[in-house]
Order: sequence, then C-alpha cells, then structure tokens
Amino acid sequence: MTKTAKSAKTGKKAKPTGPAHPLRAECAPQANRTGTARTFRITTAPDQAPLVEALLAAQGFAFEDEPFLPSARRLTAEPFPLGSSLAASFGLIYIQDRSSMLPPAMLRAAPGDVCLDMCSSPGGKTGILALAVGPEGFVLASEASRDRLATLRQNLRRMNAANVATVGAEAQHLALAPGSLDCILLDPPCSGWGTADKNPLVMTLWTPEKAETLVRLQRALLAHAASLLKPGGRLMYSTCTTHVRENEEQAAWALETLPLDLSPLPAPAGFAPRPPALPGLDGVLRVGGTKADQAPEGTEDSGGQGFFLARFVKQGGGAPSAAEGEDFDGAMEGPVELGGRVLSGRDLAAAGPLAPGNLPPGEARDFGGKVYFLHEQALALTSRRPGLRWQGFPLGAASAGRFRPDPRARLLLPPVGELAASDRLDVDEPQSILDLLSGRSLELPGESSLVGLYFRGLPLGLLTRKGRRLLWSDR
Repeated sequence: MTKTAKSAKTGKKAKPTGPAHPLRAECAPQANRTGTARTFRITTAPDQAPLVEALLAAQGFAFEDEPFLPSARRLTAEPFPLGSSLAASFGLIYIQDRSSMLPPAMLRAAPGDVCLDMCSSPGGKTGILALAVGPEGFVLASEASRDRLATLRQNLRRMNAANVATVGAEAQHLALAPGSLDCILLDPPCSGWGTADKNPLVMTLWTPEKAETLVRLQRALLAHAASLLKPGGRLMYSTCTTHVRENEEQAAWALETLPLDLSPLPAPAGFAPRPPALPGLDGVLRVGGTKADQAPEGTEDSGGQGFFLARFVKQGGGAPSAAEGEDFDGAMEGPVELGGRVLSGRDLAAAGPLAPGNLPPGEARDFGGKVYFLHEQALALTSRRPGLRWQGFPLGAASAGRFRPDPRARLLLPPVGELAASDRLDVDEPQSILDLLSGRSLELPGESSLVGLYFRGLPLGLLTRKGRRLLWSDR
C-alpha cells in the first residue's frame, strides 16, 4: 500500500518542507541508473512506524512497503533528497540498498540473542540486528578502520541503538571466548563487483588476481566466526560481489573445512534469485544487480545491488574450541575493572523529564565526563577479556556529578502524555522543528532546563530551555 503525502487534518497534499570505499558499499545511495527507486527502512520500534511515516508524508515524501522486511520502504515521491528529511536527521530512518537489508534480516536473529557483526560499518545491517534481538539481546559491532568506526558510531547514535556496543578491531583477531555467540553476521571486505553499475571502477580496481588477498582475508574471518559460534549458532556470510571465488567457492570451502552446515535460504519476496554458480550449494542466494525491466518474466524482482548470501549452522554439541591452527590469546582472567562511576536511575532522572526505565538491562557509567550505557550482555561477554577495548552507547555527559543527556537520546523520553505541558513540545507540522534546527528559538515558559521534543507524540530529542526560550543544541 502506498503511503501518500497528505495532511492528517485536511487530507490535502502537503507541500515539501526542508532543504568511498570500494570494498564496503553497504548503503551508498542508489543512483537510479538501474531503474531502482531509493529504498530505506524505519529504525524505530514497529509501534512508532506510523508516526515516522506521518513525518515523512508531512514533508512531501511518498513510499510503499517492501515485501521482504516489515521496516523496509521504497520511495515513490522524493521532493528533495531523503537524507535531508527530518526523519533522516533524527535517525528515524536509514537509507539503505534493498539487497543489503537481506543478510541481517535472513540471519533470523531472535529476541535475546547475543550477536556479532564482524565488519559492521556503516551500521545499516547492525541496526537491523539490534531491532531483531530486542532490548534483552545484544549486538557487538566490530570495525577495523578508525574512520569507518567513527561513522558506525555516529549512525548507531542517531538510531538510538542502545543494545549495541562497538569495538575497533580486526574481526579475525577479536578476542572473544570460543562458543560464546548465538549469531554472527559476516559481510567482509570484498571486490564489490555487485555495485559496478554505480561504481564501474571496481572491475579494474579489483581484478580476479588482486581479489585473492580478499579471498584469504574472508577465509580467516570465516574460520574465526565458526570458532566463536555456540553449537547450533547461525552464521550469515554475505558479499556485494558477483565473483565466484568470493562467493560459492568460499561457501564450499567453509563446508569442507569448518564445523558448519548449510542452512538453506528461501527466496525473499520481491527478489528473483539466480542459481548458484557451483553445484551442490542449493540454498545459497544470488540476488539483485538486475534492472527492474530485466527481471525474469513472472517475478517481482525490482533491482538492488548484486549480493551473495550463505547461511550456516554450527555443528555439534560438544565443548567449543578455537578453530584449528588459530592462536587464541584471549585466555580467561579475573573480572575486568571498567573504571568510571556507575550512575543510578535516580542520577539520570535528576537531569529532567526523563524515563531511565526505557533503557535495556545494563548500567550507565560516567567515564571522565562522558556517560555511556553498557548493556548487561556486553558486560557478561567482555567481563574477562582485558585485551578487548569496547565502547557502549553514548547517553550524554556529566559535570560536577550531574548528568546531561545527549539531545538525540530520544529513548530516554517518556510517552508524551506523561509529561507536564511545560516539559514537552509536541508539534503537529514540521515547520516548528525546522525552525529549531536552523537555530531559531521557540517560547515555552517552565522550570526544567530540558524539554522533550515530539512530533504528534513521536519522541525526537531533547531541547534546552534558557529562560522562556527553547533551543536545539547538538554540540
């Protein structure tokens, strides 16, 4: 069903309001050269999705559901760049190629699972996993590149993914206990041939000969992933290349070498998978990379980058051990001293009209003035790994023992009806929000220095009150 851009009150069409790395091309904006419309997904809990759609519609966007993932949408009207929309600014949506949504969606992580995203930046796939495992579950997102790690953390902050922690490390050397994870997503560096339509240089930058370095890295990552999985745990291996050496040959190598069995994948709705390039691999998927008008007759394939997916299940029921030949140096030691100061729910609530009970299980800690939320599953997973340096979800700052939340920490806001009129600004149209983001102030008398910002009841962030004026400050 198409969501049209109409005002909830008048029913009239709303007027628009508002203004490379070749190996890792997860969510580069689609250039429409394939005839594929831009796709995105809603990052909030499902019950908030209608309000996110209303915010998009109020700015003139129209879209329709994608059939393979409940949170995925395809644009049908884009009055100005989607990345400049209010929904994107507040992290309520994430622009992502439709094919790249499939690996985390088809991994089938369950609520409460402990997962690892091995090569996670820019974070679109991580966000899907975070929603799948829910507040009780946890995702550790690993990224080796310092610049890409910063991008990952920025995107997760915007998404309010409090059940994710990040680590800057080469995933093939990640010092976690063998057999400690329920699910692993491995979308490793690859030649990127599946993105050639928008990145034509990848075919010359990554010739088959040069790609052999990637093949070796992918195998090291696969071997370590297999060692970290619990028996019965699931591993999704995916690439955005069409190179058989990095796809079917890697799946065959994993089945022959590692304690993994293939878990066949069904054809996702809205895609027309092509047969595997090697025999004996029924259940792996090759999708996307075709123009919308070139999909096989009788299918509903509508483009997306070329992707390969193979899902595995860890064999056995015996004691887990490191992969053969791997030097695992993360021996168990005493509990790691985290440092910092634990902040109680009362400490957090003292900052203003906040609901610390919205946070997942875990604790908030003040590390030298920076406050992070540490999920209880993160604490358990890393408690005896002194060599693992990781970062929780940024909640805000602390000065003189007083907590000040990040303006974007909308997960700390209570339902709008629980706040006094002086502690909330709940707007019905986008213009007031645009005014605030442009540096203008709005008047609302009251006592609290913080005021919740909402759109028709949808939490957006926290405003600062100075006297009678409300300001948006994201510094």
